[in-house]
Amino acid sequence: MRNPLPGSWALVLGASSGIGAATARALAVEGVNIIGVHLDRTDAGPAVEALRSELTAHGAEAHFFNINAARAPSRAQVVARVADLTGGAGVRVLLHSLAFGSLLPYLPRAGFAEALTSKQMAMTLDVMANSLVYWVQDLVRAALLPPGAKVFAMTSAGVAQTLPSYGAVSAAKAALEAHVRQLACELAPLGVAVNALRAGTTLTPALQQIPEHETFLAQAASVNPHGRLTEPSDVGEAVVVLSCAPSSWITGNTIGVDGAELISAGTSWGSEQR
Repeated sequence: MRNPLPGSWALVLGASSGIGAATARALAVEGVNIIGVHLDRTDAGPAVEALRSELTAHGAEAHFFNINAARAPSRAQVVARVADLTGGAGVRVLLHSLAFGSLLPYLPRAGFAEALTSKQMAMTLDVMANSLVYWVQDLVRAALLPPGAKVFAMTSAGVAQTLPSYGAVSAAKAALEAHVRQLACELAPLGVAVNALRAGTTLTPALQQIPEHETFLAQAASVNPHGRLTEPSDVGEAVVVLSCAPSSWITGNTIGVDGAELISAGTSWGSEQR
């Protein structure tokens, strides 16, 4: 089977760090050209430039846009550039890895200065869930999601778990998975697959913003039967593997990329068992 990745294009939303950056690296190694969207302060410029240089060292093109991926004008700008850069061929891979939301409890709680507002709730769901739908809509309208394209959205086990600060993000992840199922059915006639990837606990800048992250990290590392946390590169590898298939038959799923962390939660798998 011919590898369809070399010379194709990927659009990575949330490309400058964590899972987005690792996926861009993994795809570039396979000869995939990268269009990355990120939202960072100006002092992050050197790191983004270093990533771009790393990608191009593999022979891939790499174009980055430091804009708000949740805003309609930003989407329009990038979609127009996707059309230009790909010569109208579109993207083989779309990764939605936007991790910007409010980490506040719903009700007043000790240790938190405030409780979640309606504006913060709406923003969290719009950025982390609804924006997937809007990006897909714009790409389809522009005929930039061809048959064989793969759409991936990053979810987490937090969709069914609770932490004091995680309520709005958990709700967004639940909505994201619902969007994935709906998009999978609506894009099936076009031959486009849509799946959510449920990464295991991964030390990323986004995770480190969660107030309870240190306890959460220690627990996850203790129960994962591999004896370690999930790494961003694990997710990048999964995206590459799933993107090679020409078929759109694997679609509408939430696929665990966690080294069996979720199913082993609550059980200690010590090194003596391996």
